[in-house]
Amino acid sequence: MSRRDAEKELAAVERLGGRLVCWGEPLYPSALAAVDDAPPLLTVLGRAEMLSRVILAPMVAGVGARNASSNGRRFARDLAAELGEAGIVVVSGLARGIDAAAHLGALETGSIAIVAGGVDIVYPEENRGLHEALARDGAILAEMPLGTEPQARHFPRRNRIISGLSLGVVVVEAAAKSGSLITARYALEQGREVFAVPGSPLDPRSRGANDLLRNGATLTETAGDILAQLGPLLEGRPPIREIASAESRLPLTPATPSRAVIPSPSAPVSEDAALDLIIEKLSPTPVAVDELVRQCQLSAAAVATLLLELELAGRVERHPGNLVSLR
Repeated sequence: MSRRDAEKELAAVERLGGRLVCWGEPLYPSALAAVDDAPPLLTVLGRAEMLSRVILAPMVAGVGARNASSNGRRFARDLAAELGEAGIVVVSGLARGIDAAAHLGALETGSIAIVAGGVDIVYPEENRGLHEALARDGAILAEMPLGTEPQARHFPRRNRIISGLSLGVVVVEAAAKSGSLITARYALEQGREVFAVPGSPLDPRSRGANDLLRNGATLTETAGDILAQLGPLLEGRPPIREIASAESRLPLTPATPSRAVIPSPSAPVSEDAALDLIIEKLSPTPVAVDELVRQCQLSAAAVATLLLELELAGRVERHPGNLVSLR
C-alpha cells in the first residue's frame, strides 16, 4: 500500500468514527499481540478503549452453529450475560445463531465482535441492528480494510483473532465440520482453554461440541464451570468494582446510553419459509413455544398452526409445560 493509499484509508476510518490500532500500541490487545501471526493492524469501530480492558478484564469467546436451535441460542445468551456480570468481556464473530446470541447477552457488560470483512460491512444483513449496537456500546474489530466484503477464505483468519483475544473459547452447538471447531483448534494451538456445551447425540449440531468433550474440552453447563477452570489465570486481577472504577478513568469514546436491541419486524414470509424457520430453531431438546414465537418473530397463532402441521406429520413431539421438540 502506498503512502497516499494509507492516508486515504486512515481518513475513511476516521470519517466512520473508528480508528486504526497498530501492533505495539497501548490499545493493541496484549493477549493477541502474543500470538505468532497476530495482525499488524486492526481497524476498530466503536469503543476502542475497550481493548485496553484485556489488562484488567479477561476475555472469553463464545462461538457455535449459525443454524442454532432455540435452546442453543438461549443458553449462549444466558451464559454470556453471566460471564459479563462476572467481569468477562465476551468475544464472538457477529455471525447469525450462537454468535449473535452471545453478543446480545453481553451487550450491556462488554462485547467485542471480530468480523471477516471490513468493519463497515454488515454481514449477515439480519444482524444490522446488532452491528449498530456493538459499534455504539461495544467494539467491532477487523484486520481487513474498509469496504472488504467477507469471503470464505477470510473466516478462518478471523477465527484465529477470536481465539487469540481470549483466555478461552466456549463452543455451543457445532457440527462435526464447522468454523467453530477451527476456532477451537486455533485456541489449542495458542494455548487457550477450550470449553464445550454437551448436546443431544440425536442433533447433528451437537456432534462437534461432543467430540471436543471426548478429546478433553471442559464440560460446560454454567458460567461457573468456565470461571472455575480459568481461576488460576484470573488470580491477581483486581475485583470487578476496581475494574469498573479504572474504566471510568479511561478517555471514553462518546457513546449513547446502552439500550436493548429489539429485532425489527420480519417481512411477510411464505408458509414453507416459516416451517423451515421453526424446524431450524427446534432440536431433540424440548423448548417453550413462547420462546419459539419470540425467536422466529412470527405471531403466536402462526406458530401454533405450523406446529400442529408438523405434529400431524410426525416431526414434532409435544411435552408438558407447553414444550415441543423434534422427533
